[in-house]
Amino acid sequence: MFRFFPGVLFVVSSALLFASLSSLTLAQKDEQAWAEQLVQRCCGVLVDMQEGKKRNQWPYEGVYRVNQKIPIGYRVGGTSIAGLALIEAPGYAKHEKRKAAIKRAVSFVLNGLKEPLMTDSFKGGYDVRGWGHTYALLFFLRLQELDFAPSGQKTAVKKSTKWLVQTLQKTAIPERGGWNYARRAGFGKASNTASPFMTGPTLQALFHAKQLGYEVDADLVNRSLDALEAGRTASGGYAYSPRKNMNEVTEDDFKAQLKKRRGSGAFMNTKPGAMGRMCVVEQTLALTDRGDEQRLRDSVETFFKHWWNLKRRKQQDGTHDRRNNGIAPYYFMYAHYYVARAIEMLPDGNNKDGYRAKLHALLNYEQEEDGGWNDRVFARSRNYGTAFGMMGVMMKDIPKIPSWTLPTREPKNIKAKGGE
Repeated sequence: MFRFFPGVLFVVSSALLFASLSSLTLAQKDEQAWAEQLVQRCCGVLVDMQEGKKRNQWPYEGVYRVNQKIPIGYRVGGTSIAGLALIEAPGYAKHEKRKAAIKRAVSFVLNGLKEPLMTDSFKGGYDVRGWGHTYALLFFLRLQELDFAPSGQKTAVKKSTKWLVQTLQKTAIPERGGWNYARRAGFGKASNTASPFMTGPTLQALFHAKQLGYEVDADLVNRSLDALEAGRTASGGYAYSPRKNMNEVTEDDFKAQLKKRRGSGAFMNTKPGAMGRMCVVEQTLALTDRGDEQRLRDSVETFFKHWWNLKRRKQQDGTHDRRNNGIAPYYFMYAHYYVARAIEMLPDGNNKDGYRAKLHALLNYEQEEDGGWNDRVFARSRNYGTAFGMMGVMMKDIPKIPSWTLPTREPKNIKAKGGE
């Protein structure tokens, strides 16, 4: 099977694919034209996928169900991500179909946030409402920043934004900081541990909220940053949900855990298993005084080096596969989106154009024939995949998440021990 991208031939085998990527060069005008056409096509794909009786939502679909239905957190979160993509795409202000779709989506999110399972609480040991809170906040913040909140909804959007900022702070893990959709000890217990997968995006949403004038607790932010840094392993990866401070685990002990492949779940914490988490954690830290340029660049390099591990899990059944470093299918588009953000955060002189071109090539390679992307076996997750894919292509022109500029104490300087 062969596929073309401006001037480059790709072959499905991993060796030949990455040989092509390593020497990838694109004419700037060809890449720009490709990106513009792709984004406009994806806008049409997303508008057409809007569903429900009122055609007002883009529900994300995964294996998790509440009463055999897609939970409201996934519906609100998926709708918010698709909405973000549509307002970021060029030409929104003059595109009536997109504007109408966003007005319907905003109405759905506003109503969805009032549902009992979207309160500032938690149900059982697993609850995905936090995903809805985080991405609804990012969606509403960007609507306000661009002045795109639909007529008649501006006041409600601002009021809900304030509520979301407060709710995310109330639902952080007590004492430790950070967020996790899986809390085996119970919602309000400090013995729960943060998920980097969720904590990174949530902190970014709160950084953005602070810049727009909403009140954010600096102590909570610092605790949550501590929780992120505590997950860094001796190999330079990040634990999925660390039960201990991974900085205190020596390289020899970490290797011993990997050899046993049991107990701590160390197989998930290596670089190949953590590439998506690495990108979101390092870019979040880079927005604060705890960032490190070398680690940020390493997260980008790790994504490309171990990309085939992601590819093997795309559209497969199940979640964490022990045979493939614990990678779940839902990491596929998530990792592409957050590596795009990480690339744009690299300082000049870090081959950003080369990284960007490689990422665009991969996104083109993985795009479905009728437009869009889907990393799951579920049809509905295509809207989430398409939104993250097209924003990955547009990322150069999407504003960076604002930095966190109010540290309240001396920054910690935790270094990873050992090499890969």
